[in-house]
Amino acid sequence: MNLRKALLGLSLLAVSFAGFAEDKLGTKDNPVKIYFTPSVDANSIATNSDHFLKFMEKETGLYFKSGIPQNYIAVVEAFGSARADIAVMNSFGYLLANSKFGAEAKLKTLRHGKDYYAGAIYVNANAGIKSVKDLNGKKFAFTDPSSTSGYLFPLKILNDAKVKLGNQVFAVKHDNVITMIYNGQVDAGAAFYSDAFDGKIKDARERVMTQFPDVEKKVQVLKITDKIPNDPFVFRKGVPADITKKFIDGLNKYLATKEGKESFKNIYAVDGVVPATNKDYDSLRKVLKETNTDAANLVK
Repeated sequence: MNLRKALLGLSLLAVSFAGFAEDKLGTKDNPVKIYFTPSVDANSIATNSDHFLKFMEKETGLYFKSGIPQNYIAVVEAFGSARADIAVMNSFGYLLANSKFGAEAKLKTLRHGKDYYAGAIYVNANAGIKSVKDLNGKKFAFTDPSSTSGYLFPLKILNDAKVKLGNQVFAVKHDNVITMIYNGQVDAGAAFYSDAFDGKIKDARERVMTQFPDVEKKVQVLKITDKIPNDPFVFRKGVPADITKKFIDGLNKYLATKEGKESFKNIYAVDGVVPATNKDYDSLRKVLKETNTDAANLVK
């Protein structure tokens, strides 16, 4: 009799624990949690992402919840505690989320039809610099030590050429670098580079063209870096394959609409997405290794 009571008690306990078990991902009580990392004003992200989530819920039959963290490291840690299922994040953050928690890049953003961008070394046209070797002893401006296009990839070019710069400064912003080169405060500098589009330059010089209409003539491109993969859409390890597929299919449908295109342009200046894999970010891992840089120190 006591054995029967014990077994009955265990059965009831099992039912009780089952009731506390987490609901299936994508349900109302356990929605798919998407983090939109801070790229522009939080209110702008919230407004545009709300329209996106409503579309996705109708399209996929899943429930979604969005979050806007204060910084990239919060997104990385959210993957480890299952507080985030999907996130759009910067590349350094992705490398950390992948190495620490097995998060996987499934999509890359498109800008002007390309899934990559680059950095470049720009020079003052009057500085007499014709090759990377000519930068020896020159005054040089980087953007920020955490910048891919404004520091790490250009630094690799300089290291490969065994260049020893003269005075070095960090100008923080890409347009600040171009302005310093234009005004002759430095001989050269590093900033982002994108190919011209519709006959107009789309690199860092575009940002100061209103102030300096002749910037394209006075600040010239010396060397373009290797390609840098665009920001990824990252999925937490363990997110079911059917949910991943539904999200990707729904996102592509959303970006095919006028409202969807405008929404993601407002948030991330994104034209669309293409499939991505973890290997797409090996070039970035290689540069970090060659410049002896830890991704954890670059995630803000």
